[in-house]
Amino acid sequence: MNYFSSRNKSLNLSFKDIFFKGLSRDGGLFLPKKIPKILPENLKNFKKYNFQEMSFEIFKLFISNTFNDNDLKLIINKAYSNFRNANIVDIKKLDHISYVQLYHGPTLAFKDIAMQVLGEMYDMLLKNSNKKINLITATSGDTGAAAIDAVKGRKNINIFVLHPNNKISNIQRKLMTTYETDNVFNIAIKGSFDDCQKMVKDMFIDENFSQQINMSGVNSINWARIIAQIVYYFFIFYKFNKNHDSIVVSVPTGNFGDIYAGYIAKQMGLDIKELIVSTNQNNILERCINSGEYKPLNVLQSVSPSMDIQVASNFERILFYACGENSDILIKLMKDLKYHGKFNLSQKQLQNIQDNFSASSCSEEETISIIKNIYEKHNYIIDPHTATAVKPLLKKKYLNEKCFCFETAHSSKFPLAIQKAINLRSELPGKLKKIEFKIEKYDIIENQIDLVKDYILKKI
Repeated sequence: MNYFSSRNKSLNLSFKDIFFKGLSRDGGLFLPKKIPKILPENLKNFKKYNFQEMSFEIFKLFISNTFNDNDLKLIINKAYSNFRNANIVDIKKLDHISYVQLYHGPTLAFKDIAMQVLGEMYDMLLKNSNKKINLITATSGDTGAAAIDAVKGRKNINIFVLHPNNKISNIQRKLMTTYETDNVFNIAIKGSFDDCQKMVKDMFIDENFSQQINMSGVNSINWARIIAQIVYYFFIFYKFNKNHDSIVVSVPTGNFGDIYAGYIAKQMGLDIKELIVSTNQNNILERCINSGEYKPLNVLQSVSPSMDIQVASNFERILFYACGENSDILIKLMKDLKYHGKFNLSQKQLQNIQDNFSASSCSEEETISIIKNIYEKHNYIIDPHTATAVKPLLKKKYLNEKCFCFETAHSSKFPLAIQKAINLRSELPGKLKKIEFKIEKYDIIENQIDLVKDYILKKI
């Protein structure tokens, strides 16, 4: 399996190449030369696999000879050794909706499922090397903590996490800023998540800077994260869907990586009837999927901060396929976005996307109301991001479907929203309760890329 850039189909890179690069020098995102199909006779075996075994089978299809089988099994088993649930991913069935609990990892979010694997991969690839890698990542709340936990204390890695100052929950921030380790650096940017994300992309594209610091990235644009997220689509289908019926999956969506993994799973042979892109009031993806116009607006701060995004990085990957796998057409759309502040899809391009995705958005009032109603009816607390994905599944058309709703984070990470909805506090599980009393360590920097670059160079 080799890879190319969404903006340059002629590239022919190995998994190891794209794992370290994260983002292509041309600004494009890496894609596999072909999406592997799993034959029906092989899919039959999936029902007997546990999560780790399923991860092994799916990763093998994408990594070529980067890791041998024994090393890959070791990476996966170590990655999931500290999850609070033995299944790694579990469900809670309430009425016709199965809530997919993706938050049993060390930092209470779905990002742990991929990030713990990435941490082990970095460690193995660098263990016999004198080279030091500097991971630079942006977070809208959950990626940062998951990435830090995955690489904390590893000798050949530094990690720099950019987050929007005062625009994530206090618990999300404390899960990042309370690690006592020398290789972790937290930067609060006086701006939005989109500003943080643009800085990281611009640093990748700046060849002199990225090479100078041996830069790598663990944002959702890293293809290894997509692979790890593909796994749980197969897992819920074969473990929590007794008759293997076609499934509907609703996914809280910010950067489009989690739901894009569902698209890849479908292309690989999984019977997914519908993928619902669920957003909050920052609903650029809903607007685009319904109208064909992709036009970023000002970011509105919400009770679901991990979705306070107007530029969804992974959307470029689906646009590549919507454009008939034509990089030139995709590049024109990206130029329109850069120079005119928007792009418009052709009817055929829009239809290509609508054939695979539907979309929904949820207001602040609806989000709080859904949390309240589920608690009052079932005595079960969901987080505000999950609530946005519940909304579309309440429609009558889904009552007789096999519906799965992704719970992307634990409710305790968003105490203000939970307090507002049900007048209760959702408790942090186990040892994590102690973070509220730990000293935080982060630096606040103006929204200027040169200042961030200088900060990184001084620290390394």
